[in-house]
Amino acid sequence: MTTVHDFTADQLDGVSLPLAEFRGKVLLIVNTASRCGFTPQYTGLEALYRRHRDRGLEVLGFPCNQFGSQEPGDAEEIARFCSTRYEVSFPMFAKIEVNGAGAHPLYQHLKQAAPGLLGSQGIKWNFTKFLVDRDGRVVSRHAPNASPESLEQDIEKLLG
Repeated sequence: MTTVHDFTADQLDGVSLPLAEFRGKVLLIVNTASRCGFTPQYTGLEALYRRHRDRGLEVLGFPCNQFGSQEPGDAEEIARFCSTRYEVSFPMFAKIEVNGAGAHPLYQHLKQAAPGLLGSQGIKWNFTKFLVDRDGRVVSRHAPNASPESLEQDIEKLLG
């Protein structure tokens, strides 16, 4: 059975990282953008990460420019924005596509493992969130308007 741990993704600095590095961790995977109405969710994501990282939570941010061209910057601009504006310390990855023929294989897997409303697989907008258990299995998918704080109880259960 395929899990999130079977994939590799490039970090913002271009270094390839096997997601197996996160084996044994609870993951919150989010497609992000710096010019979106949901961008302030970085604050909540960082707060969740800081509150629960010692218990095994990792938040993984995947910048994406497919929705309203709201992530136009290059890796350096994205890194600077996230660190200076929101003090993001969780792992951020290179800009990817989440829909269409160029969708990153990780996102192909996430969408298949946890379809959206009425079984739709496409990501509808920035800040769609996927919760993944310690074994790399996708547990749930959450809409962009679901605040990071609203996921805390589900995260707590997975952390044990």
